[in-house]
Amino acid sequence: MSHDSRTALRVCPLCEATCGLTLTIEGTAVTGARGDREDVFSKGFICPKGASFGGLDADPDRLRTPLVRTDGVLREATWDEAFDAIAARIPALVREHGKQAVGVFLGNPNVHTMAGGLYPPLLLSTLGTRNVFTASTLDQMPKHVSSGLLFGDAHAIPVPDLDRTAHLLLIGANPLESNGSLCTAPDFPGKLKALRKRGGTLTVIDPRRTRTARLADRHAAIRPGTDALLLAALTQVLVEEKLADPGALADHIEGYDELAEAVADFTPEAVAGACDLDADTIRAIARELAAAPAAAVYGRIGSCTVEHGTLASWLVDVLNILTGNLDRPGGALFPLSATARAPRAAAPGKGFDLGRWSSRVSGHPEAKGELPVAALAEEIETPGQDRIRALIVIAGNPVLSAPDGDRLDRALADGLDFMVSVDPYLNETARHADVVLPPPPPSRSAHFDFAFNSFAVRNQVRYSRPAVPLEEGGMDESEILARLVLAVGGNHGAPPEAVDDLIITTTLAKAGLPESLAGELTGDTGAERRLDLMLRLGPYDLTLDRLLAHPHGIDLGPLEPRVPQVLRTRSGRIELFPAPIAADLPRLRAALGARPAGLVLVGRRHLRSNNSWMHNVASLRGGSNVCTLQIHPDDAARIGLAEGDTARITAAGGEVEAPAEITDSVRAGVVSLPHGWGHSRPGTRMSVAGSEPGVNVNQLLDGTLLDPLSGTSVLNAVPVSVTPSAADASLASAR
Repeated sequence: MSHDSRTALRVCPLCEATCGLTLTIEGTAVTGARGDREDVFSKGFICPKGASFGGLDADPDRLRTPLVRTDGVLREATWDEAFDAIAARIPALVREHGKQAVGVFLGNPNVHTMAGGLYPPLLLSTLGTRNVFTASTLDQMPKHVSSGLLFGDAHAIPVPDLDRTAHLLLIGANPLESNGSLCTAPDFPGKLKALRKRGGTLTVIDPRRTRTARLADRHAAIRPGTDALLLAALTQVLVEEKLADPGALADHIEGYDELAEAVADFTPEAVAGACDLDADTIRAIARELAAAPAAAVYGRIGSCTVEHGTLASWLVDVLNILTGNLDRPGGALFPLSATARAPRAAAPGKGFDLGRWSSRVSGHPEAKGELPVAALAEEIETPGQDRIRALIVIAGNPVLSAPDGDRLDRALADGLDFMVSVDPYLNETARHADVVLPPPPPSRSAHFDFAFNSFAVRNQVRYSRPAVPLEEGGMDESEILARLVLAVGGNHGAPPEAVDDLIITTTLAKAGLPESLAGELTGDTGAERRLDLMLRLGPYDLTLDRLLAHPHGIDLGPLEPRVPQVLRTRSGRIELFPAPIAADLPRLRAALGARPAGLVLVGRRHLRSNNSWMHNVASLRGGSNVCTLQIHPDDAARIGLAEGDTARITAAGGEVEAPAEITDSVRAGVVSLPHGWGHSRPGTRMSVAGSEPGVNVNQLLDGTLLDPLSGTSVLNAVPVSVTPSAADASLASAR
């Protein structure tokens, strides 16, 4: 290390594991990143994404100054010019066309930044629009909806107690590649190995023999899209064989008899054909789950982004409840983050409602205040009152992440009067914006995990101040978003601190506390003062100063039972069989006879990637992080594909071509393409991603397939046809 080197601590923002990093900094450049061995949560674990922190931080393609469109061309501009343009256009559009004329899309990286957790809610309330779209209807909304229906709170999501469980059942999850999702757990691989070492059992349900599946005691290669049928059969076995025992939850549940009756015909024998699993295997999985001293069922993307995603998410927790494992150590518990409001006395709550309003064109019901991303293009294209005329995109790239990106691409190009993108890259979506506001690199940003601490497998709290000062002329992300709130709300020119002061004053009033307490808050920025207030109002009696005095974090202990305090249902109990679930069950019953005739498509995750936003880091490219079509040898032979041949994949939304990767890690009848690729559109500034663009798997989808309860796009178990490309077909005939 040179004499001018120093180190700084930082929580990694590049996936949901939130590992602590020790950065090596020379001048203002991050020259190295290693795991922080003293971090109270991650204890030194690091993955390739964290190790690449410096490369991502210094990416020469990152925008350093705002861009403003002039005469059809994006040019570099000052921050004042950028916000002047926003203030001139959006309030005027709202005055002329009403609040619904503005749409907002929030991408996944919002939950990976401190500012993204603090300011978008205020932006939405300032705009007053119902045209809100987020990445949640491309991944996790089914879990929010099922939690809302069961527990009355869409954010009350139980997580597996990985360190104490004796039996873990994973369905549609591959945490060795994803590092976990809606389950914040540094070193998920190590935790699974520790489970096995202490004599515990790992069962993995997945159509692919993933790295996670290879660790398992039992891997069941289910037919894609039938997760809810399998989970219903497991529930039926528990009921039929009198293995159901909710334990301490028995006094806090209602609807058991109705549930038992509703699943009676989902026997293992009835679902076996659709799931392509042996009925005896299904019974064995149910019995093992019931017999374990402590067990947890955990489902993720593969079980969410399918036709019955909400039913599958609901049944995951039904199984945890019926085996007595919900809300007990070693089972699935509700985390309590340091910025959660202090627990209240148990009492009936407001409950959770679906469909309070619907989308204008197709009548899609809202879920958790959001409309399906799949409806965004039609809401821009279709004339009429409340058509989306202006769009604000924060940290999102729906042209690649949503179904039928070509249609959305055209809508963004031709259908909008004005568009704002808050993004460090000129990506496939941001290239359409009239104003691009680039946040600084992560080394120059403060970091606190508001979202992920709510899903953490151990209660803890950590905060990182910026490791490197802002570049001259740079603007902090919190200030960018605060100024955006002011600009769209008709308060352009007011100091950005006014936004934070307003929220602090409002929060104190709601808590019944005197406004004078605002003077006691510490912190160098408005965002830090807000964090200090949230910590003080939280369940652990913490302050920002105490957090700053513990740079490696504060351990707040293992997860503990929280029922009934966590419940917000109108009954004050866990509602096992809510009416929207009951109404959707006939659709699942109809699927008992379904047998796809051809191939079905599933996605896959890469350890060295995260959706579409990390393909521009050279050190993360290559190896397994490639855009190939994985196909079983039997299917490849039948179709006439050899290793490396170009395969043409066709579905309802279009067709793409990708190199064939022939492997028995994917079961016969199933093909797999990774998500987030397709960096081939002109007008972007992502040179590494553009050099090997891959193809956009979501272009195979036409956007019409949705899980009706959550509005989530069906991204997995999609029927496709696969043929050799024209060139490879002629080569094969010559052979």
